[in-house]
Amino acid sequence: MRHLDIRRATPADLPVIVAMLADDIRGKARDDPSLPLDPAYEAAFAAVDADPRQYLAVAELSGAVVGTLQLSFLPGIGHKGAWRGQIEAVRIASHLRGQGLGAEMIAWAVETCRARGCRMVQLTSDAGRLDTHRFYLKLGFKQSHLGFKLTL
Repeated sequence: MRHLDIRRATPADLPVIVAMLADDIRGKARDDPSLPLDPAYEAAFAAVDADPRQYLAVAELSGAVVGTLQLSFLPGIGHKGAWRGQIEAVRIASHLRGQGLGAEMIAWAVETCRARGCRMVQLTSDAGRLDTHRFYLKLGFKQSHLGFKLTL
Protein backbone atom coordinates (compact mmCIF):
# COMPACT_ATOMS: atom_id res chain seq x y z
CA MET A 1 0.00 0.00 0.00
CA ARG A 2 1.19 3.51 -0.77
CA HIS A 3 1.70 5.90 2.11
CA LEU A 4 0.65 9.52 2.08
CA ASP A 5 2.51 12.40 3.68
CA ILE A 6 -0.14 14.78 5.00
CA ARG A 7 0.71 18.37 5.87
CA ARG A 8 -0.79 21.85 6.16
CA ALA A 9 -1.40 23.41 2.74
CA THR A 10 0.65 26.41 1.61
CA PRO A 11 -0.29 29.10 -0.93
CA ALA A 12 1.77 27.23 -3.54
CA ASP A 13 -0.63 24.27 -3.20
CA LEU A 14 -3.69 26.34 -4.09
CA PRO A 15 -3.76 25.65 -7.87
CA VAL A 16 -3.69 21.87 -7.40
CA ILE A 17 -6.29 22.05 -4.60
CA VAL A 18 -8.68 24.03 -6.80
CA ALA A 19 -8.02 21.64 -9.70
CA MET A 20 -9.00 18.66 -7.51
CA LEU A 21 -12.13 20.45 -6.30
CA ALA A 22 -13.15 21.13 -9.91
CA ASP A 23 -12.40 17.57 -11.07
CA ASP A 24 -15.85 16.06 -10.64
CA ILE A 25 -19.36 16.51 -11.95
CA ARG A 26 -20.45 18.88 -9.17
CA GLY A 27 -17.14 20.72 -8.80
CA LYS A 28 -17.05 21.63 -12.48
CA ALA A 29 -20.04 23.89 -11.96
CA ARG A 30 -18.65 25.51 -8.80
CA ASP A 31 -14.91 25.87 -9.21
CA ASP A 32 -12.60 27.24 -11.88
CA PRO A 33 -9.03 25.90 -11.94
CA SER A 34 -7.89 28.11 -14.83
CA LEU A 35 -4.78 30.17 -14.18
CA PRO A 36 -4.35 32.71 -12.89
CA LEU A 37 -6.73 31.64 -10.14
CA ASP A 38 -9.58 33.94 -9.25
CA PRO A 39 -8.36 36.18 -6.37
CA ALA A 40 -11.30 34.91 -4.29
CA TYR A 41 -9.42 31.61 -3.86
CA GLU A 42 -6.38 33.41 -2.45
CA ALA A 43 -8.55 35.43 -0.08
CA ALA A 44 -10.32 32.27 1.10
CA PHE A 45 -6.99 30.50 1.60
CA ALA A 46 -5.69 33.42 3.66
CA ALA A 47 -8.80 33.38 5.87
CA VAL A 48 -8.61 29.62 6.43
CA ASP A 49 -4.87 29.70 7.05
CA ALA A 50 -5.17 32.53 9.62
CA ASP A 51 -7.89 30.75 11.65
CA PRO A 52 -6.48 28.40 14.31
CA ARG A 53 -9.72 26.37 14.19
CA GLN A 54 -9.16 25.52 10.52
CA TYR A 55 -6.68 23.12 8.94
CA LEU A 56 -6.45 22.86 5.17
CA ALA A 57 -4.49 19.70 4.49
CA VAL A 58 -2.81 18.30 1.43
CA ALA A 59 -1.69 14.72 0.96
CA GLU A 60 1.48 14.01 -0.98
CA LEU A 61 2.57 10.85 -2.69
CA SER A 62 6.17 10.75 -3.90
CA GLY A 63 6.35 14.53 -3.51
CA ALA A 64 3.23 15.30 -5.57
CA VAL A 65 0.01 16.68 -4.03
CA VAL A 66 -2.67 14.06 -4.68
CA GLY A 67 -5.29 14.79 -2.03
CA THR A 68 -6.85 17.49 0.07
CA LEU A 69 -9.36 18.04 2.83
CA GLN A 70 -10.31 20.76 5.26
CA LEU A 71 -10.81 20.24 8.98
CA SER A 72 -12.80 22.66 11.10
CA PHE A 73 -12.74 22.39 14.88
CA LEU A 74 -16.13 23.45 16.25
CA PRO A 75 -16.84 24.23 19.90
CA GLY A 76 -20.33 23.51 21.16
CA ILE A 77 -22.46 23.62 24.26
CA GLY A 78 -24.38 20.42 23.48
CA HIS A 79 -23.03 16.99 24.32
CA LYS A 80 -21.58 18.49 27.54
CA GLY A 81 -19.47 21.04 25.71
CA ALA A 82 -18.06 18.60 23.17
CA TRP A 83 -15.82 19.82 20.40
CA ARG A 84 -16.57 18.45 16.94
CA GLY A 85 -14.29 17.94 14.01
CA GLN A 86 -15.90 18.80 10.69
CA ILE A 87 -14.37 17.21 7.58
CA GLU A 88 -14.98 19.06 4.31
CA ALA A 89 -13.90 19.10 0.68
CA VAL A 90 -12.29 15.66 0.61
CA ARG A 91 -10.62 14.91 -2.70
CA ILE A 92 -8.15 12.40 -4.09
CA ALA A 93 -6.72 12.95 -7.57
CA SER A 94 -9.05 11.14 -9.96
CA HIS A 95 -6.36 8.86 -11.40
CA LEU A 96 -5.57 7.52 -7.91
CA ARG A 97 -9.07 6.87 -6.56
CA GLY A 98 -9.93 3.40 -5.37
CA GLN A 99 -6.44 2.64 -4.01
CA GLY A 100 -7.08 3.25 -0.30
CA LEU A 101 -5.62 6.75 -0.22
CA GLY A 102 -8.92 8.36 0.73
CA ALA A 103 -9.28 5.96 3.67
CA GLU A 104 -5.76 6.84 4.78
CA MET A 105 -6.56 10.56 4.58
CA ILE A 106 -9.79 10.15 6.58
CA ALA A 107 -8.00 8.07 9.23
CA TRP A 108 -5.46 10.91 9.54
CA ALA A 109 -8.30 13.44 9.88
CA VAL A 110 -10.03 11.41 12.61
CA GLU A 111 -6.79 11.05 14.57
CA THR A 112 -6.07 14.77 14.20
CA CYS A 113 -9.53 15.57 15.56
CA ARG A 114 -9.02 13.16 18.46
CA ALA A 115 -5.67 14.79 19.27
CA ARG A 116 -7.39 18.22 19.32
CA GLY A 117 -9.88 16.96 21.93
CA CYS A 118 -12.86 16.45 19.64
CA ARG A 119 -15.40 13.93 20.89
CA MET A 120 -16.96 13.40 17.50
CA VAL A 121 -16.16 13.81 13.83
CA GLN A 122 -18.82 14.75 11.31
CA LEU A 123 -19.07 15.35 7.61
CA THR A 124 -21.65 15.90 4.95
CA SER A 125 -21.85 14.47 1.47
CA ASP A 126 -24.01 15.48 -1.47
CA ALA A 127 -27.15 13.32 -1.55
CA GLY A 128 -26.31 12.09 -5.06
CA ARG A 129 -22.84 10.75 -4.20
CA LEU A 130 -23.90 7.20 -3.39
CA ASP A 131 -20.42 5.71 -3.88
CA THR A 132 -19.06 8.27 -1.45
CA HIS A 133 -21.74 7.38 1.09
CA ARG A 134 -20.74 3.70 0.88
CA PHE A 135 -17.10 4.74 1.36
CA TYR A 136 -17.87 6.63 4.59
CA LEU A 137 -20.11 3.85 5.91
CA LYS A 138 -17.30 1.36 5.28
CA LEU A 139 -15.00 3.58 7.38
CA GLY A 140 -17.40 3.42 10.34
CA PHE A 141 -19.36 6.65 9.89
CA LYS A 142 -23.09 6.43 10.58
CA GLN A 143 -25.72 8.20 8.51
CA SER A 144 -27.39 9.96 11.43
CA HIS A 145 -28.78 13.28 10.22
CA LEU A 146 -30.52 14.86 7.27
CA GLY A 147 -28.76 18.01 6.07
CA PHE A 148 -30.15 21.18 4.55
CA LYS A 149 -28.52 24.08 2.71
CA LEU A 150 -29.69 27.48 1.60
CA THR A 151 -27.64 29.10 -1.12
CA LEU A 152 -27.22 32.84 -0.52
